[in-house]
Amino acid sequence: MKKHLTTLFVMIISILSFAQTPNEVRGSMGIDFVSIPSLKEYIDQLPYEQLSDFNSAVNFSGSYGRMLSKSFQLQAELSYLLYSFTSSDGNGQYELAYGLTMPSLIGYYVITGTGYNFKFGGGAGVRFLSVDESLPGTGSSDNYTSTGYGFILRAEGNTALAENVYAHIAADVRYDVNGEPENNGDKLYNAVYKENVNFNSLSFGIRLGISYQF
Repeated sequence: MKKHLTTLFVMIISILSFAQTPNEVRGSMGIDFVSIPSLKEYIDQLPYEQLSDFNSAVNFSGSYGRMLSKSFQLQAELSYLLYSFTSSDGNGQYELAYGLTMPSLIGYYVITGTGYNFKFGGGAGVRFLSVDESLPGTGSSDNYTSTGYGFILRAEGNTALAENVYAHIAADVRYDVNGEPENNGDKLYNAVYKENVNFNSLSFGIRLGISYQF
């Protein structure tokens, strides 16, 4: 986590080195629908229920942004995506959960009106993946990690609730190259396809939140 916070701190400092006001901070929560083809193939070859092509995951995020001109904003964002899968058979319960930490720099074209604004933009950042897998009857789980990168496209709107306080809604499209997570050199392995499991993903999401502009 210290590494993730350091990354976000560096991103915020880079924004602060640009223009002055106005500034914006935002917190939000939403749902992403995520497709990870390699993970689906891995789960489907195990003796458990199959995964859907897209599966829902919870997304928490916070950001700091600064207007660099009347119509352009640069934003540093830290998001955390959480997903879990549980199934059982006669041998016990199988569990797989992953968390994806996603710091990103995002540039927006901003359309501003009285009491509202719309933003359209995109960006990129590093990705930190942590996967926990628990096999039936073991009573413990193995942790696999990897570092990758990702891209995001976003459209969002903010409507004034009070002075400087806005209701926030946004829709995202993401593509993340998360690679093959490993645990001390060991990787999740698909015995049917004879290949390691990668967590490269395509996702679509929607989120709600509150932003404060000052």
